[in-house]
Amino acid sequence: MKKKLLALLMALAMMLALAACGGTEAETATEADTADAATEDVAEEEAEPEAETENEADADAEAEAEAETVEPEDTEENTVTETVVTRIGSLKGPTSIGLTEMMSWDSADYSFTMETDASALLTGMVSGELDIALIPANAAAIWNTKIEGGVTCIDVNTLGVLYVISADDSIASIEDLAGRTIYLPGQGTSPDYVLQYLLAQHDMSLDDVNVEYQSEATEVIAALTADPEGVGLLPQPSVTAALNKLEDFSIVLDLTEEWGAVSDTDLITGVTVVRTAFLEEHPDAVARFLTDHLTSTAAANEDVVTTAQRMVDLGIMDSAAVAETAIPYCNVTCVTGQDMKDMVSAYLQVLYDLEPSSVGGTLPGDAFYYLG
Repeated sequence: MKKKLLALLMALAMMLALAACGGTEAETATEADTADAATEDVAEEEAEPEAETENEADADAEAEAEAETVEPEDTEENTVTETVVTRIGSLKGPTSIGLTEMMSWDSADYSFTMETDASALLTGMVSGELDIALIPANAAAIWNTKIEGGVTCIDVNTLGVLYVISADDSIASIEDLAGRTIYLPGQGTSPDYVLQYLLAQHDMSLDDVNVEYQSEATEVIAALTADPEGVGLLPQPSVTAALNKLEDFSIVLDLTEEWGAVSDTDLITGVTVVRTAFLEEHPDAVARFLTDHLTSTAAANEDVVTTAQRMVDLGIMDSAAVAETAIPYCNVTCVTGQDMKDMVSAYLQVLYDLEPSSVGGTLPGDAFYYLG
């Protein structure tokens, strides 16, 4: 660039010299053209470094922008999975037997609560303190009506567990109960409705027997101790506990068999329900529960000795020996999907036909059943 500037100065000097010497107009014009061309060359040379500087600045800016917008790669370490603790409530009875294996896992996925009254579980479900509850089948239908679809049935956990015990072994049929005093736990409960249905199927009613309702199984045992000629209607494992305390008493009627003789439906004791909102928010947690419940139920039935001891440890039973004897009579199961729906809907229909209030006044619709 310096050489070109020097050439420009020399050209200007020559022009001045020629002008001073009286050069022709043509010569003067030629020199002027030469000077203009040199000036344009210098201007172009001076402009090129500036253009290069702007391009370099743009390139640097783009590089910085790319560096700032690079997103971290998705890796397992960057993925956070929410842990959902499913809160389960059950009753101290046969419906809890299938959970005993799960309770022994000490899993962070679950917490467990046991009550003696289903109404306490309902309170927990309504308040949102419980997510899943194992309750009598007809109570599930009643809850569904009360909470306006707020619960969904997900499995059958217990089939028939009701037995009639007596010291009089001449009782061999439902008709033989005529004129007898029958002690059973709870008015408006599953034992009550099952007895009423079986009486009706044999052209009988509660007017043909003398029913004495007790608040719980232990009171039935106490009543039979005071009235050895009375008849007891109890669920397992309370039946086995009663037979250990009541001399000369034995099982005279298996109400599951009696039900099957007059109905083409299954006698169901307990079902499992989930809060519908919880099911919608955490379907994977519900699916996991069903898988684990099936595993737990199978383990409870296969290893009766271990299950019996767990029942004592959990306060379900006082004696492991009694529990061990009772478990095979408890019909603990885990039925899901369409089979569950077919069983429960047919059973509820029987109760509804007997007494609509037994299922809350109306039968649940299809939305009540979770098919997976």
